[in-house]
Amino acid sequence: MAHLVLDRLTKRYADTAAVDQVSLAIAAGEFVSLLGPSGCGKTTTLQMIAGFVEPTGGAVRLDGRDLLGVPAAKRGLGVVFQNYALFPHLTVAENVAFGLDMRKVPRIESRQRVDDVLALVGLVGMAGRYPVQMSGGQQQRVALARALVIRPALLLLDEPLSNLDAKLREEMQIELRRIQRATGITTLMVTHDQAEALALSDRVVVMQAGRIEQDAAPHEAYEHPASGFVCDFLGKANLFTVEGVDDARMAIGPLRIAVPESLASHARAGARVLVRPEKIAFGPPGEDHLSAVVKSRVFQGNHWLYQLDTPLGSVLVIRQNDGGLRPDEGEAVHLCWRAQDMRAVP
Repeated sequence: MAHLVLDRLTKRYADTAAVDQVSLAIAAGEFVSLLGPSGCGKTTTLQMIAGFVEPTGGAVRLDGRDLLGVPAAKRGLGVVFQNYALFPHLTVAENVAFGLDMRKVPRIESRQRVDDVLALVGLVGMAGRYPVQMSGGQQQRVALARALVIRPALLLLDEPLSNLDAKLREEMQIELRRIQRATGITTLMVTHDQAEALALSDRVVVMQAGRIEQDAAPHEAYEHPASGFVCDFLGKANLFTVEGVDDARMAIGPLRIAVPESLASHARAGARVLVRPEKIAFGPPGEDHLSAVVKSRVFQGNHWLYQLDTPLGSVLVIRQNDGGLRPDEGEAVHLCWRAQDMRAVP
């Protein structure tokens, strides 16, 4: 049986459905991310689970128990907010122990649980500090420790890393996943950051306009998007239109590409196919190679991002910074990719 179940969960504001009959099941110990742009309904969904927003319809069940009508403070959930919501006048230990104090946990047990969770999040020796004396990453760990110390049945994360700089965000992604695996706690995270969701999650649930567009493992959602919105939102994408099929070869502009088995049922005039930028390489002229001119070249550390003008329009290419071919802006090149790297776009 699923640990958390959302059954046709709905929230309407006048004539607008912020969340529109969302159904989702999460198993115990899973890390699931609600991913989507601003206004897609992901935060409202999390707030209804937490008890901060009352649903218009549907149900929220945790281990079979209906949570609707249960006050937020009585649901036994751990919540980490975007701004951490730490009490500035309390020390780290007092912040972390706050939930235990509200539950009237004996002082000796409370102190031991606080020490244990501070060790788990890497804050040994910092119990006496105040939030203002800590970095953003350390404050984020305090907020996480405060949510974990009550031993919640479910951990809810609302854009937990958005206030951190890029390097620290990557480090905290690793730490957050380590802590989640160490505790085995079922976790639901809200984020608009695609890379964050792909890196942390067992499953990503992509939302748009209050509905679920796709619910899949990160690699599956990235490689086999269920809609044009998903393929465009999850990473960078090149979309091409099939103009026709003849003798098992697809016509895409000037290209004639053998139809791979994975596209056999999709290859027809008007169909759209996706090729991710990292799957495209520079190669010699050929019937199935696309002529192009480098419009721009941007260095991004471990890779180069190219924008190229082609007969099919603008094309993005990502090439690793591995010392290989690196054409200059204005240079004429030819692009190629494997037929099996094309994906159907529903």
